[in-house]
Amino acid sequence: MSQQVVQRLRGSFLRGVTRPIAWRTQQLEALKKFAFDNQQVIVEALRKDLRKPEFETKVTELAMFFEDVELTLKNINKWTQPRSVSKPNLVLWGLDKVQMHPEPYGVLLIISPWNYPIQLSLVPMIGAIAAGNCVILKPSEVAPNIEKVMAELLPKYLDNDCFAVVTGGVKETQELLENRFDHILYTGSTAVGKVIMAAAAKHLTPVTLELGGKSPCIVDKDANIDTAVRRIAWGKLINAGQSCIAPDYVFIHPSVKKEFIDKYSKAVKSMLGDNPQNSDSFGRIINQRHWQRITNLMKAGSIVFGGEKDEADLYIAPTLIDNVSYDDPIMKEEIFGPILPLVDYENIDEAIDYVNNNDKPLALYVFSNNDGVVNRVKEMTSSGGFTANDTMTHAACNTLPFGGVGPSGIGGYHGEHSFQAFSHMKPVLHKFKGLEGLNDVRYAPYSKKKLSNILWFVGYPTTLHPSKLGSALFKVLGVSFVGIVLYFLYRLFF
Repeated sequence: MSQQVVQRLRGSFLRGVTRPIAWRTQQLEALKKFAFDNQQVIVEALRKDLRKPEFETKVTELAMFFEDVELTLKNINKWTQPRSVSKPNLVLWGLDKVQMHPEPYGVLLIISPWNYPIQLSLVPMIGAIAAGNCVILKPSEVAPNIEKVMAELLPKYLDNDCFAVVTGGVKETQELLENRFDHILYTGSTAVGKVIMAAAAKHLTPVTLELGGKSPCIVDKDANIDTAVRRIAWGKLINAGQSCIAPDYVFIHPSVKKEFIDKYSKAVKSMLGDNPQNSDSFGRIINQRHWQRITNLMKAGSIVFGGEKDEADLYIAPTLIDNVSYDDPIMKEEIFGPILPLVDYENIDEAIDYVNNNDKPLALYVFSNNDGVVNRVKEMTSSGGFTANDTMTHAACNTLPFGGVGPSGIGGYHGEHSFQAFSHMKPVLHKFKGLEGLNDVRYAPYSKKKLSNILWFVGYPTTLHPSKLGSALFKVLGVSFVGIVLYFLYRLFF
């Protein structure tokens, strides 16, 4: 079945259906209309799947989509234009045209997750459409209500010869991956990311992998603790902690740990009340399997705040856990829930060394009023994204690419970066047809004179320290096509 869908979309692509910018703009407007017309349906579906508050659905899912699609519609004509590049040497004459031409890959597969199913489906689709691709979207079956919305309503808005929604579980995904795609974007766990990459390798299909991992948060002794606790609590508790870039654990200096714990508990109560289970602003764990996995992680260390749970309600309270060990499971796997372990450190290099000796994270956060500390963490670690004195917000800036590095992902997207991720920047050279006689220097039979001339043209070094006179002469001649021709004739005949 999936093979027929892929063939249908590939046929449309090969006929050039997606090439016109007007068609791409029309489809982007249709995608925007889908989200606008069905925003309340989306809110209700996510409430059923995740108990996600309307505020979170509209801010973290729909608002990010609308901002991205408006940016793309505003700039699509500019982004799709050929881009001129400089000419590196005199072999490329002034009348030669050297450009990069954006062209679509073809048929894309987007496999989206359950935690932010609208944002992580539609935002990459924006870039795929703008670049001129056909798309098969595979939403997660783990969030069945929003999966149904996507499958039933999205095809009513888009060109069904160029777009398709495929539903199902592991079996259907495996069947999809047997097909040859021109690019695959997957968002989800690192373990499944390896499976996706292995399947793509069979066809040498390029991939964009947005994976997870443990995103560290460092709270320095010079941090503003009032600000830190509120921003960390917000980043940890939005979507009940089920965010790939949520702070996963906190490195805390012992001198501020007690203050941090006290103020974190107060910040949570100010946001969610004395009993977060009764708050309309706090979601639920997606299913019992994940609920059980998270509660098992809570067995490490000692709970210093929260800890309440209710399996029937899929509820886990916002929780702080102290005295954890690096060997505890809570420090080995991504938590993806509202519990936050605390790890002491004395010197900032201890935290840096731990980060560097583990998988590169998708995000890294540091709170400090000391710019030296912030810059040292930024420069001495590697992560998909880095944010100082806040959490999560770097992902909301669509002029920055969003993505991981190493085990936390490959590639990035958002805004123009999405267009680039799903485009092949084809190098194009239009050679000037005249002056063929001046090209004789590159043709056989070769000679020492030809070699000398062509090496000069391509800037082959004769010394490791070029003379200032030669550099100046080159710059003067380089701005004048007539000067280049005259100097070439001089070198050729004298």
